[in-house]
Amino acid sequence: MKTLAELAAIREQMKDKVAIRTGSGEVRVVVGMATCGITAGARPVLNAFVEEVAAQGLADTVKVTQTGCIGICQYEPVVEIYEDGKEKVTYIKMTADKAKEVVAKHLKGGAPVAEYLIGNI
Repeated sequence: MKTLAELAAIREQMKDKVAIRTGSGEVRVVVGMATCGITAGARPVLNAFVEEVAAQGLADTVKVTQTGCIGICQYEPVVEIYEDGKEKVTYIKMTADKAKEVVAKHLKGGAPVAEYLIGNI
């Protein structure tokens, strides 16, 4: 990057991704990003959620955020989904591929992916 125009172009490219992570969606996807989560692979999971939410056209209703330690380090990467009027859903041992499946089936389709839930281990 050598010019302000290049910087402006990068800013424009990233604007949608930042909006997903800071917007006011009806559904919140929270990825545990403490040291334990990052070490277990949470960063690619977070990125997959951000990218897939945008790709599926859910950016207006889904907010992807991060948090510190969720407290169940042995199950990292951990993702919690909060929806208005519904009980929190906790996914464990997530991967980027599992994140894409959760976006398609849970966030878009409305049905949690049972085999990744904490209660089904």
